[in-house]
Amino acid sequence: MDSVEKGSATSVPNPRGRPSRGRPPKLQRNSRGGQGRGVEKPPHLAALVLARGGSKGIPLKNIKHLAGVPLIGWVLRAALDSGVFQSVWVSTDHDEIENVAKQFGAQVHRRSSETSKDSATSLDAIVEFLNYHNEVDIVGNIQATSPCLHPTDLQKVAEMIREEGYDSVFSVVRRHQFRWSEIQKGVREVTEPLNLNPAKRPRRQDWDGELYENGSFYFAKRHLIEMGYLQGGKMAYYEMRAEHSVDIDVDIDWPIAEQRVLRFGYFGKEKLKEIKLLVCNIDGCLTNGHIYVSGDQKEIISYDVKDAIGISLLKKSGIEVRLISERACSKQTLSALKLDCKMEVSVADKLAVVDEWRKEMGLCWKEVAYLGNEVSDEECLKRVGLSGVPADACSTAQKAVGYICRCSGGRGAIREFAEHIFLLMEKVNNSCQK
Repeated sequence: MDSVEKGSATSVPNPRGRPSRGRPPKLQRNSRGGQGRGVEKPPHLAALVLARGGSKGIPLKNIKHLAGVPLIGWVLRAALDSGVFQSVWVSTDHDEIENVAKQFGAQVHRRSSETSKDSATSLDAIVEFLNYHNEVDIVGNIQATSPCLHPTDLQKVAEMIREEGYDSVFSVVRRHQFRWSEIQKGVREVTEPLNLNPAKRPRRQDWDGELYENGSFYFAKRHLIEMGYLQGGKMAYYEMRAEHSVDIDVDIDWPIAEQRVLRFGYFGKEKLKEIKLLVCNIDGCLTNGHIYVSGDQKEIISYDVKDAIGISLLKKSGIEVRLISERACSKQTLSALKLDCKMEVSVADKLAVVDEWRKEMGLCWKEVAYLGNEVSDEECLKRVGLSGVPADACSTAQKAVGYICRCSGGRGAIREFAEHIFLLMEKVNNSCQK
């Protein structure tokens, strides 16, 4: 269970006493905003994800694929599915980020060059957004680099703001870490304990630990932001579960983050179901799409042994694997691969064939996975419970899926997708045991 504890009410500090960052430009007042808002309409709560195109570390990090999904997609999915926001926005200066944001259902605010600089603060970008959106009363600033955020976290914070009267709420995580003072030559030659008595070191279970901001989100009312604050007024924190506090900007690298997201991330409103059938397109998934023809006009194809091992592992775990192609592939050639999979070639309507296989096995669509790479795979990718494409799939197929492999077709994509299935099945089994 997520634990939520409230901070005590505080008065807003003097703006002149805040850290030096320059006073924000004057905001246009909302006719419904401020303390005297009427009751005819609920306050407009907007989710705002800040996503510049520039990044000192990873180029276009905000849309780099994490566990098969663009990084920003994880928090947008959580925000939209929470149902507490009147609008969900991405503030960006980049066309590709804009396209991904719209693909996930968010609206886009094109930020100015001034608020896109490395020297610009998050507050600067939020102020600019509010200057263009007079209808917004409360901003939920959600960090794109927190991919394990869940809708339930956002729902509880919205309740704290709307029903319990808090002016600002921010996310924290509890850590059990002992802190020591820094040694500085000529100033402090020895270290001293900051939050413990070394003679009486507490056991973890006997110590409540300390609360740290984890940066996942900052909710604040308009009048606070007008004064230059995201935290102030009647203020509280919201404590997130440790396993959901993933910040790839601060303390975690990409491969570790992927494993955390696959285990603890939010995958949508509908519960994941156990996969019992994987249908894989032959050309461009099992193979790299290249066809070689021998001197006697026989068709020759190549495949990656890793993919064959992936198929074998899936079958050993009880998942049926079937192959499909719209091309008139040689079944004799395919049988020589010794994959022992049922297959259909020269298929004009892939969805009809997959639907027939599904009914034959008595499965619902959520129990079917599909790996495709072409326009002809689009409807299947949209219908199944788990969909994937190789890294080099066409753009139409990529837009229809929940997982984009790092590997290309015929170069390990099936093995990678199989590992993804296994991790998700582990997640399904763990949730069933709770």
